[in-house]
Amino acid sequence: MAKHDPDLDLLFTALGDPTRRAILSRLARGPASVSELAAPHDMALPSFLGHLKKLEDAGLIATAKSGRVRTCTLLPWALRPARNWLDEQKAVWEERLDQFDDYVMQLMKERQHGPGSED
Repeated sequence: MAKHDPDLDLLFTALGDPTRRAILSRLARGPASVSELAAPHDMALPSFLGHLKKLEDAGLIATAKSGRVRTCTLLPWALRPARNWLDEQKAVWEERLDQFDDYVMQLMKERQHGPGSED
């Protein structure tokens, strides 16, 4: 049975939106103010703040307020659980494909030499 990780759900939900991925891409270059992050996006500020909240809830960004300016910072280690999950899935599928390849090779050998023959 598959393990259910609510934190992983939050992470993938946050990554599932192109606006939020664009924000993360921008923050990968360094911290930025909310107004700087919002500028390229054609949406009302409350909607944009909703995107930031989802990123913050998922642990992908941190925000800090200095005076009237709120600055966002990427927390790159927060992507590690998603990376680990993807690596696990890759290993499972590579093993399955290797088993399938072995099966196909066995079928081909049997067609060439007949069932039960040894090489």
